[in-house]
Amino acid sequence: MSSNSPFVTIKEASSDSIYRTIQLLKNAGLRVVRTFDLREARLAHSDCPCPHHGMAACDCQISVLLVYDGEHSPASILIHSYQDTTWLYLVDTPEHPVGQKLDLLIRKTLLPLVPKPIENQKQIMEGDGIPNEIH
Repeated sequence: MSSNSPFVTIKEASSDSIYRTIQLLKNAGLRVVRTFDLREARLAHSDCPCPHHGMAACDCQISVLLVYDGEHSPASILIHSYQDTTWLYLVDTPEHPVGQKLDLLIRKTLLPLVPKPIENQKQIMEGDGIPNEIH
């Protein structure tokens, strides 16, 4: 999967989505480290315009989570929010591949349980081969 395609979109503000995502991953036994927060980074750059809001009050948020399962290199999840919609991206590139086991665990943890999903771009196959879809 490319980091250009969100694997889930949620109709929810960033602070709620980020907190819930972290909690769901931790509840699944994964270790989560938040490595970037756009709002914190922008504090040092008050003259930095937002591509959506210009210099006006901006509700955009980007966070990066490293997700560890104890066995493999961590997976990176990019969380992007704008106007009460949040997109989750699982970064899987040749430079930063995600192992299949960790990829499936993250998807199975987040796709079925994320609140108010409005769109999913990938189905997760259950062990019996039946797609687990969210509508």
